[in-house]
Amino acid sequence: MNKKPTFFIVLAISLLMAYTALNGLVVPLWNAWELTVKGAPDIRFGIDIRGGVDAVFVPADIDRKPTAEELDAARSIIETRLDNQNILDREVTVDKQTGSVIVRFPWKADETEFDPETAIAELGETAMLTFQDEDGNILVQGSHVKESFVSTDEYGAYVVALKFDEEGTELFSKATKELIGKPISIYMDETLIQTATVKEHITKGEAIISGLSGIKEAKELSDKINAGALPFSMVTKNHSTISPMLGSGALDIMVLAGVIAFVIICAFLIFYYRLPGFVASIALLIQVSGQILVISVPQITLTLTGIAGVILSIGMGVDANVIISERISEEISSGKSLGYAISSGFQNAFSSVFDGNITVMIVAVILMIYGSGSLLSFAYTLMTGIVFNFLAGVTASRLMISSLSQFEFLRRPALYKCLSRRVIVNENN
Repeated sequence: MNKKPTFFIVLAISLLMAYTALNGLVVPLWNAWELTVKGAPDIRFGIDIRGGVDAVFVPADIDRKPTAEELDAARSIIETRLDNQNILDREVTVDKQTGSVIVRFPWKADETEFDPETAIAELGETAMLTFQDEDGNILVQGSHVKESFVSTDEYGAYVVALKFDEEGTELFSKATKELIGKPISIYMDETLIQTATVKEHITKGEAIISGLSGIKEAKELSDKINAGALPFSMVTKNHSTISPMLGSGALDIMVLAGVIAFVIICAFLIFYYRLPGFVASIALLIQVSGQILVISVPQITLTLTGIAGVILSIGMGVDANVIISERISEEISSGKSLGYAISSGFQNAFSSVFDGNITVMIVAVILMIYGSGSLLSFAYTLMTGIVFNFLAGVTASRLMISSLSQFEFLRRPALYKCLSRRVIVNENN
């Protein structure tokens, strides 16, 4: 089977990814529609790199001081909105003495005037909680929920208990009568936060949501439901601009240092490992470009710790390619044919690469589950870096080097860091 074109296909994909990662891409579609892919210029950087906004939110149109439960619910909804927008570098705290919620978050990627009022508007108004059927019809609104709290059932499992007002009781009774055995979904704005199956007709205005993993999930769900049932909206009392902790020129220096380091690494790989090093450099280009895209496209906030995750995953990518190149060289030196040496080299190196990457992947997943704030940025970049390490460092590298080895002038042992003359060049491998 002729695999020669494979290298050029992978190379074209890598160059397209690199261009898109650096500049973004706009693809015209039909009827004046267009597909926009965001690149590095559109990355949303954290407060530590670019600065941001410090805003104090207080309840509006009420004559009393909000309760601690209401403030916790308000914090929950603000955090939910920030999560929905992938703003990972943020601080949301409650000041129970003044009855306010303090929010710190970074500027948008396209922010140029650094206007705090414009940035604050991104958080939106008080969320609307709705109970919907499978067809998206609104059955009950969150304003009809009098109370939501964590409780336990007869088996000791944690559940979320709901109490509706008079109108909500009537609406929920009608809904559960018609939807026995069917799901009711709870939405926060347009975000699905929970789905539960109706087991019986509920007439007394009290219901429970079961099937939760534990008290943490129950508490989070209860807070979100209460947030949608707040009797007041939140307005900004005051706000201020936060300067980047690393200084305004830190980002440019980091980018320059990254480019220099990448060039030096690629030069070393090519000089020392020759053809496998050249392939490894292209694989690293795919990995770096892919990581930039998975950060910029969904607008994941990139903090200094996130950059550390990118660097760590690139280092593991280099390590994987070094292991593979050494294995191939060893197989060739032992007298194996070129085709067999490449196949065997990748096969023997895979277990080492897999073990090293899968352990880091497990750590990244744990951090994603239990971490918060800038730690999530680190976990996200590390996890996506490991995924691209497998795709680029293992899969793409193997496709490219197998393709190049079919060219006669690229079958010389010296090109694979092997100077031994005991080499069998078999045209059928």
